[in-house]
Amino acid sequence: MKIRNAEKEVIAPEKLRDYLLNTAHRKGGTKARLLLALGYSAEDWMRLELDLRMQHLSAEVSGESSNDYGQCYEIVAPLVSPSGKAIPFRSVWQIDSGMDFPRLITMYPE
Repeated sequence: MKIRNAEKEVIAPEKLRDYLLNTAHRKGGTKARLLLALGYSAEDWMRLELDLRMQHLSAEVSGESSNDYGQCYEIVAPLVSPSGKAIPFRSVWQIDSGMDFPRLITMYPE
């Protein structure tokens, strides 16, 4: 199964620039160091956005759960980076209660 309404996904630029690609972020720093080593950058955050759309949202859901805020989906798939390396990442998406589109919550290497 794939995430429903994946074509309506929301990937907040701040989630990419200020969290996943920010080495100074308290929680995202280690992820950022890996992503930067793979050729991503905060200045070109759109590349990570495009790669997540094309490579993760087209993949099958590997896990599903619900919480107080909505329905969560996890996708484990390779992320082929700008450097050409393919590293398995888990991306977590949520469709908030009352909404019909998934939004990126986080991602991390497997």
